[in-house]
Amino acid sequence: MRAAWYEKNGPAPEVLMVGELPDPAPGPGEVRVRLHASAVNPSDVKARAGSRKIVWDRIVPDSDGAGIIDRVGPGVEPSRIGQRVWVYNGQWERPYGTSAQYIAIPSELAVPLADSLSFEQGACLGIPVMTAHRCIFADGPVTGKTVLVTGGAGVVAHYAIQLAKWAGAKVVTTVSSDAKAVHARTAGADVVVNYRNENVVERIRAEAGGVDRIVDVDFGKNLPVSAAVLKPHGAITCYASTSVREPVFPYNDLLRLNISVRPVFVYTMPDAAKALAHADIARWVREAKPIFAIAERFSLAEVVQAHLAVERGEKIGHVLLAPL
Repeated sequence: MRAAWYEKNGPAPEVLMVGELPDPAPGPGEVRVRLHASAVNPSDVKARAGSRKIVWDRIVPDSDGAGIIDRVGPGVEPSRIGQRVWVYNGQWERPYGTSAQYIAIPSELAVPLADSLSFEQGACLGIPVMTAHRCIFADGPVTGKTVLVTGGAGVVAHYAIQLAKWAGAKVVTTVSSDAKAVHARTAGADVVVNYRNENVVERIRAEAGGVDRIVDVDFGKNLPVSAAVLKPHGAITCYASTSVREPVFPYNDLLRLNISVRPVFVYTMPDAAKALAHADIARWVREAKPIFAIAERFSLAEVVQAHLAVERGEKIGHVLLAPL
């Protein structure tokens, strides 16, 4: 099969290669998917750069994709052959991810893809939407509640806004530019605050009084705002803390609010949470006509450019590869 891979951690132009590798065979409980689209996420480029050390001879990067099951391993119903699916966590604790023509993956990580979605859209459903779902719903329904989604133009935030609106919440979000504000409003945000030129706490209090839930892209950096706008008995779900890796926790302020703080790491989500997300995502696709923002498309031969596009952090939307 045609694939991209690296054999050591480092900068994309120095370590990524494209060539031929043996076709994978599905093992017990696995399916093989012929991939039509693959997505490059920030976690994928960080892993290649060195956040996860290599313990195999080579790594085929990237974890999300979509395609058609063409083979099944022992213990998997043959009826799955020919099924359109989206896949996620493809390269988590395995050497071969989705930057290839084929991937062999546990059957439960190959989720049926609605006929209404393209393979490109299916490749967008993985880590970002699974993360957004967990962040929105891990602490119960949000119907009638106010949800703050920080960094509203980010890929996870884009889906968190949509899922929260689908579930009946009022959504407040923060952005850093007019273009990002437009993107967040398109996703359905009710209140958009530009944190570069507005007082976030004052604006949120004026517009909503406070918030019941926070979905946070930079937990440590945003803690002062979170503590100031979160209502009693609220919850913060956070999927990154890039600016402040080991934040100082304002314990007394949050203690009085009786709040919950929940880090979310999609790769190790409980199985029950994954199953709930699969079911809810299928309903959301049927009922809400979700919006997918695709920033750039690359061929497999352009995998270096794809990784660099994600690393620059300037894009609004997904970066996709075409493995075929």
